[in-house]
Amino acid sequence: MKILVSNVGSTSLKFKLYDMPEERPLCHATVERVGDSENAIFEYRRCRDNKTVRLERLSVPNYTAGIKLFMKFLTGGELAVLSAGAEIDRIGFKTVLSRGHYGVHLLDKGTMNGMRASLFVAPVHNAAYLEAISQFEALFPGIPKIGVFETAFHTTIPLERRLYAVPYEWYEKYGLMRMGYHGASHGYIARQSAKYGKNERVISCHLGGSCSVCAIENGKSVDTSFGYSLQTGVMHANRCGDTDPYLIPFLEEQGLSREEIMAGLSRNGGLLGLSGVSNDMRILEQAASDGNERSKLAIDCFVNNIVKFIGAFYAELGGLDQLVFTGGIGENDAKLRSAVCGKLAHMGVVLDEVKNSACHDGVISTDDAPVTVSVIPANEELGVARETYGYVL
Repeated sequence: MKILVSNVGSTSLKFKLYDMPEERPLCHATVERVGDSENAIFEYRRCRDNKTVRLERLSVPNYTAGIKLFMKFLTGGELAVLSAGAEIDRIGFKTVLSRGHYGVHLLDKGTMNGMRASLFVAPVHNAAYLEAISQFEALFPGIPKIGVFETAFHTTIPLERRLYAVPYEWYEKYGLMRMGYHGASHGYIARQSAKYGKNERVISCHLGGSCSVCAIENGKSVDTSFGYSLQTGVMHANRCGDTDPYLIPFLEEQGLSREEIMAGLSRNGGLLGLSGVSNDMRILEQAASDGNERSKLAIDCFVNNIVKFIGAFYAELGGLDQLVFTGGIGENDAKLRSAVCGKLAHMGVVLDEVKNSACHDGVISTDDAPVTVSVIPANEELGVARETYGYVL
């Protein structure tokens, strides 16, 4: 069975085609900097021989353009692995939130309506998925589309860590509580971390365009930095992360519209908002090296955000066996990992800087460090492929 997995990030698209149940990957593709009209990056790799095409300085103004670019290489040209899109049996999506739906669901009218009803909570992600799913539906109307929702992994978090200190009736009537996201990523880390060291008490740092920290105890999520919405927790590439709710009425009194405020919190905030330069850590690090103070400040704030959540989860877990970095920044940015770990020596975190500087997968702590620090490449797509294949229609 051919399973195509579509992983839609806030600034990226990832695709992976599997032959199931063998779990044999056939091709892999990524689109970086979605929404950029000049500097988007596309890479497509055929897995059987690792032949790769990489294109830079592209215009990929939206997710639809990214999907069409992928389909062009999937079914045409010398690296194609399918002769037609109709050969795909199922399409799996790492979906985020649908009101009333948890776990794995067929993306039918009810599930899609639940995603639309949750647009206010997850505007960037749900809008992207609704666009992507609609595009695939138009291209392949007869192929089942399965949503693997990110909130399922976090249902094991104790209620005392999920509730907000608001009237309890709001929880009962509206379901207001910490939902948690990046479940596919943190769930994969919960299983995979055993290969890197002791993993009874793990803190997983998913750092990319969207960021979160998760406390994992004996393979289960017991706390997460995300709250009810994806605007919370650690600051992100464009989203502000945790902030004071009274900022909104204050800014309204200053004459800003609700739309301007929400744009500032969700699209023009985060690394972009603080730096005024970019939402891309690579660009910010270069700018900071060149003397741009606001870029340095944005990076410092980002590091502090991560450290703060690690400290809180260390206390809740009663110690730490393994600290994991994953996601685009977590896997590839040795400077960022060093900056975070440099503030955690009192917890037993000691990096081997030689290992760290060259690592994209493996242990980067010293051999005698009390806490194992590892870099584990995100493989959310395989988890989604398994769930999509196993879903009973």
